[in-house]
Amino acid sequence: MALDKENTPPSLNNTRILASKTARKIFDDAEPKPVKKSSGGEEEEPLLKDNPRRFVIFPIQYHDIWQMYKKAEASFWTAEEVDLSKDLQHWESLKDEERYFISHVLAFFAASDGIVNENLVERFTQEVQVTEARCFYGFQIAMENIHSEMYSLLIDTYIKEPKEREYLFNAIETLPCVKKKADWALNWIGNKSATYGERVVAFAAVEGIFFSGSFAAIFWLKKRGLMPGLTFSNELISRDEGLHCDFACLMFKHLVNKPSTETVTKIIKNAVAIEQEFLTEALPVKLIGMNCELMKQYIEFVADRLMLELGFSKIYRVENPFDFMETGRRLLRTEVDLHPQHSVTYFSQRNQSLL
Repeated sequence: MALDKENTPPSLNNTRILASKTARKIFDDAEPKPVKKSSGGEEEEPLLKDNPRRFVIFPIQYHDIWQMYKKAEASFWTAEEVDLSKDLQHWESLKDEERYFISHVLAFFAASDGIVNENLVERFTQEVQVTEARCFYGFQIAMENIHSEMYSLLIDTYIKEPKEREYLFNAIETLPCVKKKADWALNWIGNKSATYGERVVAFAAVEGIFFSGSFAAIFWLKKRGLMPGLTFSNELISRDEGLHCDFACLMFKHLVNKPSTETVTKIIKNAVAIEQEFLTEALPVKLIGMNCELMKQYIEFVADRLMLELGFSKIYRVENPFDFMETGRRLLRTEVDLHPQHSVTYFSQRNQSLL
């Protein structure tokens, strides 16, 4: 696959960036609403209070938040490190319905990382005054850019017809099933009455629930020995998104005035319903040979895990139906958790190759 110096395929040069435009439209069109205050007021939240020392990192005040930043830093990778040379041969051997499923999942992913960044730039980095958290958010923005580039490269590699590529790159406008998920996230960005805590939960749901089923579907392809470049990039990205979700939960735990159990449960249930519809009706996983009912159960299992991380009780109380996902999750987390400074796995090998 020939790439120019900036690793940007020619087909991407004139692609419109939709997430920012859509989000700004929400901001412009929204009627002014009074800011909703949680009990005690958001102005009393330590994370959000004005901090004149926010421009300097040391001395560290929030060691747990700083450690999350260092863990993210230790996991850095770039799109150039993913070998896609064998994927096209695999792609051409897939069934039509398998290619349809993969291309539409990639279309959602390519747009979704830009939406996550829209939230970080427009809301979270402007609200949070804690330096350690700002470091994490800044690094997350960089990684989401890499994820979006990776997904765009995958689409550009697999889809050769220009009109189909443009259709997928503009998925927020062209695909109703993608638009529904995107609109849910964008509405939270533009919601002036929602507290920071509510929006933290919503974007934990975006990265922890909206991505979960699609990650599982691509891991299913790996189990079948298909698409090595796609599945390797999926391992890296799913690990990153898991860390981002963990960070959201950590920020939530630092809040003094948290949203109520009822509010959090409503947000999570809403996200679960949208994700279940996406992968069992709009873009059913049966297209790649997966069981739709088990996928519904898996999404509920992931939601329960997120509820526990946020400090609440489970909603659905179901088992994980996909053992290959639990094994993969443990391996990916162990990779960085055990060796954050001098890992002997892929990441340290990558660093050595650059010397």
